[in-house]
Amino acid sequence: MGKRKHNSAEARNEAKKTQYFARLVDVPTSPRKMRLLADMIRGVDVNRALAMLRFSTKEASVRLEKLLRSAIKNWENKTEMRAEDGNLYVSAISVDSARMLKRLRPAPQGRGHRIRKRSNHVTLFVDSRNINDNQKQQDGTEN
Repeated sequence: MGKRKHNSAEARNEAKKTQYFARLVDVPTSPRKMRLLADMIRGVDVNRALAMLRFSTKEASVRLEKLLRSAIKNWENKTEMRAEDGNLYVSAISVDSARMLKRLRPAPQGRGHRIRKRSNHVTLFVDSRNINDNQKQQDGTEN
């Protein structure tokens, strides 16, 4: 590996140490269905997001709730604080498409229709809010 590539890889690894996240790989749900839930909890406090996912009727909410709990535990392990004291929120969440299983289904008159079974990858970041961030959010001003 070249020196420039090595330096940038080290910089990425150092940046990861200050970020608190959890990843879910190859979830057998379509990305569109998962993004509906991801948009719902993005930027929301952790306790409220857990409540929203627990009472959601969507099947993907069970997996997303488990992922959020994992991200909270990762934050607790890295900071050695409790989540109740940290004023945590979902800072970022991204849903990317993963591998797609392609199947053929018999159709009338000797034809075949394609069935695409989609899956996705979810990455969820949590972070603690500062007191200044809360005041800016309540005032509606950003400086």
